[in-house]
Amino acid sequence: MGVVYNAADGARTTGLLMLTGVPALLLAHVFTRRRDRFGSLANQFVLGTGLTVGLSLLAIGLVAAFMFVSAHDAFTLVLLLAFGGTLATYTARMIASGAMRDLEAVRDGVRAVGEGSRDVRIETAGHDELAELADAGNLMIEQLVERERTAEASDNARRGLMAAVSHDLRTPLASLRVLAEAIQSEVGDADTRRRYVDQLSVHIGALGGLIDDLFELSRLEAGDIQWSLHQVPLDVLVEETVEAMAPQARVRGITTRSQVAADLPPARANPEKVQRVLFNLIQNAIRHTPSDGTITVAAEPRAGHLEIEVADTGEGIAPAARDRAFEPFYRGGAEASRTSSGAGLGLTICRAIVEAHGGRIWLAESSAGTRVRFSLPTAT
Repeated sequence: MGVVYNAADGARTTGLLMLTGVPALLLAHVFTRRRDRFGSLANQFVLGTGLTVGLSLLAIGLVAAFMFVSAHDAFTLVLLLAFGGTLATYTARMIASGAMRDLEAVRDGVRAVGEGSRDVRIETAGHDELAELADAGNLMIEQLVERERTAEASDNARRGLMAAVSHDLRTPLASLRVLAEAIQSEVGDADTRRRYVDQLSVHIGALGGLIDDLFELSRLEAGDIQWSLHQVPLDVLVEETVEAMAPQARVRGITTRSQVAADLPPARANPEKVQRVLFNLIQNAIRHTPSDGTITVAAEPRAGHLEIEVADTGEGIAPAARDRAFEPFYRGGAEASRTSSGAGLGLTICRAIVEAHGGRIWLAESSAGTRVRFSLPTAT
């Protein structure tokens, strides 16, 4: 204004702008800091718009008073500003109503989740930041549902494990109690009591084995693994394991054999733990293979890993029990558990050891008998 007209007009204009602009800025800051006192966003929007239009009308009045604008021009300008402000307020409110509906949808969805609902889907009409907030809320709900499902499955597994452990402990403990009372009461002659002592030793050994298996399984599932990994030649390891189990198989008239090529790449594994897996699998195979049957342990390379298989010509596992064969203490009949003579943890420990090596274990398809396969990483 000072450049176009003169310095006095520039100074007068600056003073008027400061007179109306400074209060507007101060009121805007106060409004922002005290917005919690004005209720909903709609109320805040109306008050903010009213503040802007009202101060604009005040500025026009001051300009009319001090700049010698005619009353007709000032009235016309105020009327136009009021009309424009009303249209702007109504239009902006209509546009903001969609955002308000989206905000209410997000609010109602979060509130429903907090009250326990899990089949909630937050939907918005736009493709803006509120839609991104709704997508984040939906992702949170999905993750919450998955974690609750996992926690429920873990809790059910824990209860099942405790029930199975209680069942497997109750029988030997009852037998131990009866035998101890018989010995204490000096029932029978010396040979009878000696036989009772031998039976005590058998039950104590079974309990010790169960406790050791539970302790090892808990360490494996907790990730408490302190193994040293080596390059393991599987042809030597498999041959030694099969030879060690051969006497037990021959007692039952079962033939054992190994089929591992001498040029098979070594595996990166802990040899003692891998041998533990083979022992468990071969013992299960012996337990469920009839006389004149055969147990074969084989290994072959695959893309990036090695696969080892223990196959038998026994009774096999029922199709309905295949998915649960590696669960602890699973009892689906003699065919499903395959560990009915033991603690019921052999296959579960095998799975934990193999997975700790970065491999997996599964039941391969077989027309007769059972084929258990597991993978190990190849040594580089």
